[in-house]
Amino acid sequence: MTSPAKSALVRCRYRLNELTQALRSSTRDGDAIDGHQVATRRLAGLATRFEAGEALERHAHAAQLSGDAHGRWLAEVSNAWAVDTSIGVAEAYWLHGAEFALTPDLTSGLGDAAVLDLVRTAGAESKYRALGAVLIEGGAANNQPIEHDTGEVAELRASTRRFAQAVVAPEAERIHREDLLVPEHFIREMSALGYFGMSIPEEFGGVGMSNLSMVVATEELSAASLPAAGSLITRPEILAKALLQGGTEDQKKAWLPRVASGELMVAVAVTEPNVGSDVASLSCRAEPRTVGGNAGYVLNGAKAWCTFAGRANILALLARTEPDPKLGHKGLSLFIVEKDAFTGHDFIMRQPTGGVMQGKADATIGYRGMHSFTLQFQDYFVPAENLVGGEAGRGKGFYLQMGGFAAGRLQTGGRATGLAQASLEAAVNYVKERPQFGRAIAEYQSTQYEIGRMAVKVEAARQLTYAAARAMDEQSPRATLLAAMAKLLACRTAVEVSQAAQVLHGGWGYAEEYAISRYVCDALVLPIFEGVEPILEMKVIGRTLLGGA
Repeated sequence: MTSPAKSALVRCRYRLNELTQALRSSTRDGDAIDGHQVATRRLAGLATRFEAGEALERHAHAAQLSGDAHGRWLAEVSNAWAVDTSIGVAEAYWLHGAEFALTPDLTSGLGDAAVLDLVRTAGAESKYRALGAVLIEGGAANNQPIEHDTGEVAELRASTRRFAQAVVAPEAERIHREDLLVPEHFIREMSALGYFGMSIPEEFGGVGMSNLSMVVATEELSAASLPAAGSLITRPEILAKALLQGGTEDQKKAWLPRVASGELMVAVAVTEPNVGSDVASLSCRAEPRTVGGNAGYVLNGAKAWCTFAGRANILALLARTEPDPKLGHKGLSLFIVEKDAFTGHDFIMRQPTGGVMQGKADATIGYRGMHSFTLQFQDYFVPAENLVGGEAGRGKGFYLQMGGFAAGRLQTGGRATGLAQASLEAAVNYVKERPQFGRAIAEYQSTQYEIGRMAVKVEAARQLTYAAARAMDEQSPRATLLAAMAKLLACRTAVEVSQAAQVLHGGWGYAEEYAISRYVCDALVLPIFEGVEPILEMKVIGRTLLGGA
C-alpha cells in the first residue's frame, strides 16, 4: 500500500520537474543562472526538501516493515514533512511562477483528493503536538535503527556516544566560555579509537569504514561539542579524499598513515581575505624556486578562516601556480604545507632559509576550541614533492579540493544534525522540568507543537545526510549533489532548531548556564563554511539541477 507521504511526493516530483524544466530553459541549461538567482535558490531549496522527503519516507517504510517500535512515529514524521514540502512546491508554482517563466494553472491545486486530505490531516497542528508528546514522554535520544546496517554502524554510534558523553561533554562548556584550544587528550583518545582514519583504507593505516559510519560518528561527536570533537575529523577527511583521488602512490604512503594515526593534525587553507566562494579568483601565489639546494615552490600571499591552523602540523593549501589570471581555476594547485604545532592565538613560523608564515586567530562568537586563523606567507618554501599529484597535479588543485569539499560537506551534514539533535534533547529535558503557571511547560499545547516541529526537521536532515553518505559509498553520480543538499538542509535545520529550543528555555536560553546558548552560537557558523548558503544553492545545487558545468 502506498503511504500518504509517497503519494504527496509523487505529485511534488511532477510539479518540481515542471519548475526545473522551465528554469532550465530560462537559464540556458544553467549558463545564465546569475540572471535568475532568486529562482535558482528557490528551486535548490525545494529540490533539497523533496530529496529529504524521499529519504525520510523510505526510512519510515523500512522501519514499519521491520516492525520497529519507531515505525508508526516515523510514518507520521514522514507525512508531516511531505505536507510541508507539498505546500512549498505549490507556493512556488502559484505565487512565484513568473520567476520560472511559467503561467500557473490555478485550477490544478495540490493534486488529487488524497494529497489534499493529507495536507488537512498530517499537516494539522494536532499531529505535530502528538509527535512532540511522544518525545516528551519517552525522551528525544536518537535510538532508531539505521537502514542496511548489519550491526556495525549501530555499535559505532553507541560507542561514540559513550565516548562523547564521558570525555567531551564534561569539558565542552569550559572550552567554549574560555575560548580554549581542543585539549590534547581529546586528540590522543580519538586517535586511539581510529576517528582520524575512518575513511582512509587499511592499506594506508586507516580503518576503512564507510562514509555512513563516518557521518554517524561525526553526528554523535558533534552532539557533545561541534568544534571540540565533531569538527576534529573534518579536515583530515578533506585532505585524505584529495590524496586518494589525485595523490601519487608515494604521497599516499607518506601522508595518509600519519594522518590516520593522528600524528599529523590537518588544517585547510583555501579562502582568502578578499576571496570567499569565488575560489577561481584566488591570488595566493606558489612560484617555482630552488631554495637551499632543494627544488620546490615559495608561497606569497594570505589565507583566511583556516580553522585549527595554529595546532595543525600540515595545511592543505590551494595556491596559484600559473601566473596568468585568465586561467582561473585551471591555474590552481594543491600543496601539503608543513609547519610546527602552536597552541596560542597567534604564531610566527620562521624557516632557516628565510621563509615566514604568520598566523593570528580571529575572535568569533562561537565555534571555539579550534580557532580560525588568518595566515600571511612570505617566501615560505614548500618542497616539490609536497605538490599533490606531483608535476602531473599542477593546475589540478581546484578539482582535487572540490572533491575533498564534497566529503567535507557530507560530514558537515552529520555535524549539523548532531548539533540539532543536541538542541532538541536539551529542549525536551528543559520543558519537562520548568514549571510555569502551575504546571510544567511540557504540558502546554504550544510546547508540544514546537517540539514536534523540531523533531520533524531533525529527522528529515538526518535521513537526507544518511542517504548522501550511502550514495557516496556506492559511488553514485548523484553523491556530490546529495552531499551539498545534506549540508544545506542540515545546517539550516541546526540554526532553526537551536533557536527554537532557546526560545523554549525562555530567559535562561540566553544564559551560559545552559548548553543551548552554546548550541545557538555554534550553529550560526554552519550555513557559512563548506560553501556559504546562497552560493551552495546557486552554484552547486542549482547549477547541477539545471545542467550547467
